Amino acid sequence: MDWTNGFIDIDGASLEYACFGAAPGDAPTLVMLHEGLGSVAQWHDLPQQLADQTGFGVLAYSRAGYGQSSAASLPRPLDYQTREAVDVLGPLLDAAGVQDCVLLGHSDGATIAAIYAGSVSDMRVRGLVLIAPHFFTEPGGLASIAATKDAYENGDLKQKLAKYHAHPDSAYYGWHDTWTHPDYAAWNVADSIDHWRIPVLAVQGTDDPYGTMAQIDEIDSRIYSPLETLVLEGVGHAPHREATDRTIAAITEFCARLKRMEDAEVELA
Repeated sequence: MDWTNGFIDIDGASLEYACFGAAPGDAPTLVMLHEGLGSVAQWHDLPQQLADQTGFGVLAYSRAGYGQSSAASLPRPLDYQTREAVDVLGPLLDAAGVQDCVLLGHSDGATIAAIYAGSVSDMRVRGLVLIAPHFFTEPGGLASIAATKDAYENGDLKQKLAKYHAHPDSAYYGWHDTWTHPDYAAWNVADSIDHWRIPVLAVQGTDDPYGTMAQIDEIDSRIYSPLETLVLEGVGHAPHREATDRTIAAITEFCARLKRMEDAEVELA
């Protein structure tokens, strides 16, 4: 896997990826995990901005069913986020030659990062940046997801998604139909928090229609490792788009502080 842009076959799917800044071995890597309807392209210029600001390399990829990656088999299993964490993320890090990294996820991507850090023993992962994470369902969030169906089937949401996704139906229904499945209301992966032993930055907007501060409170009540929070008043589900400067600044400082901690440990050793 070259440190450029391309495709890689993992777990039976062809996944698109894009790399920015320093290659593994020259600097730590920020690994970016997109939201439930996201892709590499939908990060826009954020990966390059983060590479420039942090000095880290950045690796972004589109999960199966998203962007230009292979279509996903539908319906998705209800534990699709856990399967992504356990079956795909590790092999991707291996293929990219990642040596030490911070997992940065948004929404579904934040949940996948959280599950990986809590269930897979991987010393390469040195920190987590979780933007609008979810560990359990909330009635308001489920209602907001259900409400998107009319916009997709009768409005312009499908057209908007088709700009970024080769298989928009795979992207949309794989997300919507899982979250609105009757059995999904009981979904809960908060126990992953109990096993984190690395620093965490959690970013949450107070006006997020898909998740409330209860998600951040869950982290705070269970975490054993250092936690920093950035709560953004009046911001919705995408702080990195709605409050870009503040979000980038928080991520940059978190990465710098993590690097200082790592360097200090090396000196003490």
